[in-house]
Amino acid sequence: MNIVGVIPARMASSRFPGKPLAQICGIPMIGHVYYRCKMSKALNNVYVATCDQEIKDYVTSINGETIMTMSTHERASDRCAEAMLKIEAETGRTVDIIVMIQGDEPMLYPEMIDMAVKPILEDENLSVVNLMANLKTREEHCDPNEVKVVVDLNKFALYFSREPIPSWKKGATSVPMLKQVCVIPFRRDFLIKFNSLETSPLEIVESVDMMRVLEHGYRVKMVLSEYETYSVDTIEDLRKVESLMQHDKYMENYKV
Repeated sequence: MNIVGVIPARMASSRFPGKPLAQICGIPMIGHVYYRCKMSKALNNVYVATCDQEIKDYVTSINGETIMTMSTHERASDRCAEAMLKIEAETGRTVDIIVMIQGDEPMLYPEMIDMAVKPILEDENLSVVNLMANLKTREEHCDPNEVKVVVDLNKFALYFSREPIPSWKKGATSVPMLKQVCVIPFRRDFLIKFNSLETSPLEIVESVDMMRVLEHGYRVKMVLSEYETYSVDTIEDLRKVESLMQHDKYMENYKV
């Protein structure tokens, strides 16, 4: 199967402008994500999808592949869908599965991509898969930058929120605290269908793309990752991640 990784990235982040080129251990963040995606055994190829020349120039400088997309996209999935169609046109080969990997996950382990793709390869009824991971603290559980997820007994998503779900308010001594990790394999045709679906009320309220899938009656399979990773939404996150990556074993494979 033709499985392609796409990393959507843009300079105009509302919370952290210029984030993709922010330096972590001497390497721009988007470089970390790209290099680590290339180590995945599941992916045939990896592209950065961007509307910014600065990002394209950097990725080209490390011999990476880019797809230029429109600047009007509000959702990463829209940018990925445009990129996918352009990749097909350029290569003359249909994409079977597209894996959307957020460009603010510099601690990504290549194995995380492999484990996210595995269920969709094994079950033809699955259209989209998300990774999830345990939140370590109540503070993380309350952080609106972390997208929380609640799942059923078969690990299908019930709900996504930036609020702390499940609730602690009834006196529970422990609750499952899970976050979405933005490594998201889509079947090709479902990504196109997803982007054709009307934006849904709870998607807007929660500012979480996957709510559109649930509200339109589709299912999202969740896969638990035991790898400890942190996304970068703020300068403080950047400093934390840089500290954690000082002795990262994968970085030794690409640090110049």
